[in-house]
Amino acid sequence: MSRSAIAKGRAAVGAVAALALACGCTAQAVDSSRGEGNAPSARKTSDNSAPTPRSSRSSPTEKLKKMKSPVSRAELPASQRKRPTHRAPTTPSTPAPPPRTSTPPPPPEPGPVVIARGERGKKVRDLQARLRQIGWFGQHPTGTYGPVTATAVAGFQSKRGLRATGTTDTRTWQRLLAMTREPSRYELYPDGGMPPAKPDRRCLTGRVLCISKDSRTLTWMIDGKVRSTMDVRFGSEYTPTREGEFRVFWKSRHHVSTLYDTPMPYAMFFSGGQAVHYSSDFAASGYNGTSHGCVNVRDKEGIARLFKQVEDGDRVVVYK
Repeated sequence: MSRSAIAKGRAAVGAVAALALACGCTAQAVDSSRGEGNAPSARKTSDNSAPTPRSSRSSPTEKLKKMKSPVSRAELPASQRKRPTHRAPTTPSTPAPPPRTSTPPPPPEPGPVVIARGERGKKVRDLQARLRQIGWFGQHPTGTYGPVTATAVAGFQSKRGLRATGTTDTRTWQRLLAMTREPSRYELYPDGGMPPAKPDRRCLTGRVLCISKDSRTLTWMIDGKVRSTMDVRFGSEYTPTREGEFRVFWKSRHHVSTLYDTPMPYAMFFSGGQAVHYSSDFAASGYNGTSHGCVNVRDKEGIARLFKQVEDGDRVVVYK
């Protein structure tokens, strides 16, 4: 036999052995003395062991299932590979704690009373002007602590966690001072009623219409004594009211402006076309408007009385 035939025979034997291993089978020796027609020899059993029942014997299919295949998972088709499943560790669910309900602390006790209901004066105006700055008082300051002011104070107290009494105590007043600024004279008296400013020294002698632009007041004085005071407004920056010392040179009870075609009742002219007179617009809209240079008076009855007292030649002093 040639070497190539021997090599082919060995390769065939190796292939058979590999096929047997892949199928999970083991090679068995065959008795060459038996022919095809000879029956297989009976298995020898020990005297002590009983023959295994036929029903308890495993079939070749079951033996193949129990045997582990030598084929690795990498050699199996992708459809037959079993992927290991990794389950995340489960933690027992715990119920959420109930929401905490906290009871707000009660409002602090009010302090000593600073401004009480029913009071009048500049301190009340200051309170109202400060409340107006932060939107709690919708009217012009009046200087009277009435129901409207008490309601505004109570709303401010409730919003800031204070006891809503409607009375201004020390706690309320200090909190309001911290949130506001000092009101100006015009904030305190936006609708009039401003106290007259200190009279100019030129007003202290004789008969004088003493007019202050700072306090927006006209004070009728005789020999340094105040006879009456009323609210006034002045011209705009484009038509300002002249400042200085003048004299009344003409009085006109039912005057109508020839330049602007507007009524000027109780007019008392002191400088060219500028005069002290009643203004219905001032009485209706207050300080929202201006004049064309004249000194407007809103109190019709007051200027009617003044018109009777003032004489031609009386002095007029206009100052800041």
